Amino acid sequence: MSLVHAARSSHGRSANTSAGHTAGTPSGEPPAGEPGARRGVRQVVAAYASLAKPRVIELLLVTTIPAMFLAGRAIPDPWLLLATLVGGTMAAGSANALNCVVDADIDKVMNRTKKRPLVRDTVPRTNALVFGLVLGVASFALLYGTVNLLAGLLAIATILFYIFVYTLGLKRRTPQNVVWGGAAGCMPVVIGWAAVTGTVEWPAFVMFGVIFFWTPPHTWALGMKYREDYERAGVPMLPVVASPQHVAKQIVIYSWVMVGWTLLLVPATSWLYAAFAGLAGAWFLFYAHSLYAGVKRGRETKPMALFHRSNTYLMIVFVALAVDAAIGMPVLGLPF
Repeated sequence: MSLVHAARSSHGRSANTSAGHTAGTPSGEPPAGEPGARRGVRQVVAAYASLAKPRVIELLLVTTIPAMFLAGRAIPDPWLLLATLVGGTMAAGSANALNCVVDADIDKVMNRTKKRPLVRDTVPRTNALVFGLVLGVASFALLYGTVNLLAGLLAIATILFYIFVYTLGLKRRTPQNVVWGGAAGCMPVVIGWAAVTGTVEWPAFVMFGVIFFWTPPHTWALGMKYREDYERAGVPMLPVVASPQHVAKQIVIYSWVMVGWTLLLVPATSWLYAAFAGLAGAWFLFYAHSLYAGVKRGRETKPMALFHRSNTYLMIVFVALAVDAAIGMPVLGLPF
């Protein structure tokens, strides 16, 4: 399925659907084109903003800023920070909007995504496609013009990977979709590092790995909660094709690797980061093991609790990185 085909076919379905409805849209508003259907500027802006999935972008920014702090072991230039964040936000928004175009068909059958703009017909599919493409081009132009070429190229590579490798290639074909496709969500730290240094060095790859190994436990916990949603949509998420016990075991394995991977940044930081990374890791591992123990014993579990804790865990680790770098404490370095 190509992006253009997805937009055209979905747009056609939307038009036919609108023509066949007289009772109004799912939100209770009259269909577009009827008297009283005009929406205010605020509603239009909100619909397009929703395409960009701002809550997902928030998490990306939480990791980009600390990466920039660590890259210079200092507070980065405010204008460079702003340009990188705006450019990165536009790139992430582009990828998310294009993802909505491609996945409009499965978003319609999933309860978790049924309020997205393309499902509710608050944004035409073709408009969403153009919006996503324009955001992508603008993100490259901004990053290239105000940051550097490498940051711009990395942003474009992230968009292309997310759409063509993850959304079109892996998502509907393999339960390993979020493992390899999650690499797109790791790129903001690399972009942040490149923005400050103009290069990509080993700490950037380590931060990439932290998010890479964090993504499966985070997403599989969500998948356990919405397993029926993914099954109905035909998306072979691991919780759909494997037993809850197997999924919980994989969450524990990836959690251990993730926590261990965070400690690889210790030589580039001080004891402050090392302490927070260790304590936060022990805290998260406790809950990962608790989930596995509960599933194994057949008890009722709350995987969404682990999902939310994974967000908190990632925030603690990266905020510790930023504070450590901003204070400028002596770097521990390698033991040899």
